[in-house]
Parts: sequence; C-alpha cells; structure tokens
Amino acid sequence: MSTVTTHVLDSSAGQPAAGVVVVLESCANGERLGAGETDADGRVTGLGPDRLDPGDYQLRFGTGGYFAGRQQATFYPEVVVAFTVADPDQHYHVPLLLSPYSFSTYRGS
Repeated sequence: MSTVTTHVLDSSAGQPAAGVVVVLESCANGERLGAGETDADGRVTGLGPDRLDPGDYQLRFGTGGYFAGRQQATFYPEVVVAFTVADPDQHYHVPLLLSPYSFSTYRGS
C-alpha cells in the first residue's frame, strides 16, 4: 500500500470528486514520485511508493481540469498541499475538500 493516499470531495456538489489528477512530488528537488486519478469515490489509494524518507512532500491536485469537465468556472486551477513526513513507518492520508472558490485540507487517518 502507498504511504500517501488522498480523498477529494466536491463540497459544492455534495459528492466525491472523480477524475481529479493528483501528483506526489518531493519538495526537496521537485522529483515526481507518483501520480493517479481519483476514482468514482474520489479516492487515490496507490499514490507513490510504499515508503517515503523523512522530509517535505507535496500533492498537486488538478482542480482546473476537474471543474472544466463539469463546465464550471473555478478560481483555483490547481491546489498544492505541502506536508511533512516525520515517521517513514506511518501512513499519510491527505484529504481535500473542494469547491470552485475555496478548499480545505487536513491530516486524515
């Protein structure tokens, strides 16, 4: 199982956000470590390696493409969430709550 997973919910539609492209990158050097697309439940479970070294990483969410597919304008063409891996043996779940003009995130379980 991937160390990093995500779940994207479209709070403006009250449903999972299917079809959002998500990229995992290292903040240290910009290296792309994995990518995926949210499924019908808004989840990406196989996003990158099974283990990450301690350090800073980011998830890059292609929100512009998601909203374009819904024929809906958005203020945020992309959402980038940076986070720190302190313990490489832990799982890191990074959910995103999304609407065309706002977003929020938290450390999930």
